[in-house]
Amino acid sequence: MELPSMSHIAREQFFLLMPDTTRGGKGHGVVFENITTLRTPPRLILRPEGGGFPELAERPLLRHSPRKGSLPEDLEGGMSGYWLVSERLREAFAHIDPEGFEFVECDYRLADGSEGPTYFLCEVTRQIDALDEEASRLRIIRDSDYVGGKFYNLAGGASLTFKRDAVGQAEVFRTPYSGGLVFCSRRLRDEVRQRGIGGSGSSRGLWFIDAADV
Repeated sequence: MELPSMSHIAREQFFLLMPDTTRGGKGHGVVFENITTLRTPPRLILRPEGGGFPELAERPLLRHSPRKGSLPEDLEGGMSGYWLVSERLREAFAHIDPEGFEFVECDYRLADGSEGPTYFLCEVTRQIDALDEEASRLRIIRDSDYVGGKFYNLAGGASLTFKRDAVGQAEVFRTPYSGGLVFCSRRLRDEVRQRGIGGSGSSRGLWFIDAADV
């Protein structure tokens, strides 16, 4: 029996996980009602520079504004530095990798003021220096202005390989040199899809891109 090539094995092991930006239209219409109360000056967004969640004076209050966009799907970005995720997606994330995420439940209201479905602000809290730079194809910018002195630039395409010993049992992580990009395992992607989220024909707000062919 012919064995699969190493290049085939390397594919679809890790994915770039991000909000789906291909849906078109205005996007979601969820807005913060109490961001001024929650934000810590002089920060202009809720998320602290070092990540995680700050101490919150009250629960985040969100409202859907039809004028600004559609109802939220299972994952949305642009929430003052965080993702917005549905209850069923939070359950999938927490089931696969409870240590890799942090969540804050929101008070989400529909346009008429009635209570909407349960949503959470979501943060990927794990950071691992796991990229195998020699085995990957990407542009590495080295400059002291960047944290750690370098930045992984994926613009124009890239092929990323991660060190298995560095990743260990992690199913989701960021790297120190790729900004806000999030990477996940095939196992996490499959768990999400098995719950009816992000399958073929309907992304439900999630976009999985094979890290070997970004």
